[in-house]
Amino acid sequence: MKFLTEDLWFPDVSTASEDGILAIGGDLSVARLLLAYRSGIFPWFDTDEPILWWSPDPRFVLFPEKLKVSKSMRQTLRNKDYTVTINKAFVEVIKACAEAKRGGQDGTWITDNMITAFTELHSLGYAKSVEVWDNEELIGGLYGVDLGNGIFTGESMFAKASNASKVGFITFIQNTDYKLIDCQIYTNHLSSLGAEEISRNNFLKLLHG
Repeated sequence: MKFLTEDLWFPDVSTASEDGILAIGGDLSVARLLLAYRSGIFPWFDTDEPILWWSPDPRFVLFPEKLKVSKSMRQTLRNKDYTVTINKAFVEVIKACAEAKRGGQDGTWITDNMITAFTELHSLGYAKSVEVWDNEELIGGLYGVDLGNGIFTGESMFAKASNASKVGFITFIQNTDYKLIDCQIYTNHLSSLGAEEISRNNFLKLLHG
């Protein structure tokens, strides 16, 4: 694991630990975040930790054509009168993701500094939010990074109503033309929607292709 200074660089991703940790330290500047995502690297750390940078192998991804929508979810999409929007409430979405309670986690990795950094990315057009509304109430959503290369890197999602985040995720994928959704690290939730693991090398080829 390499220790970063204020110099703008990252070590080769092949030097990441078995768990996928590549480097520690640095900052959350726009320039560093863009370099990270363009290199297949992302930040992920708890509030009481220094900045940790990851490039796991394998990488967890979803090819949109392999999206799985269960029968019950198809019924939810048909029957629930929800409205799905993009980039209408980025700050509200990222803050809701930070506040969401997750099993096995006492705090959140979406720190105030992360919220500030990704809000700046959003203002520059590099970060997107997806919102799910029940009338005027924000009940679910997600956010992530879009570098304009056909890949959307999902960062986090939240739901205040059953399946609300899935409604946003599925609707977003079905109405955009991404070639790949980067889910980063395995979760049962996204596996049930068709996400799969591929090698880091294959992911980097898609990222730079």
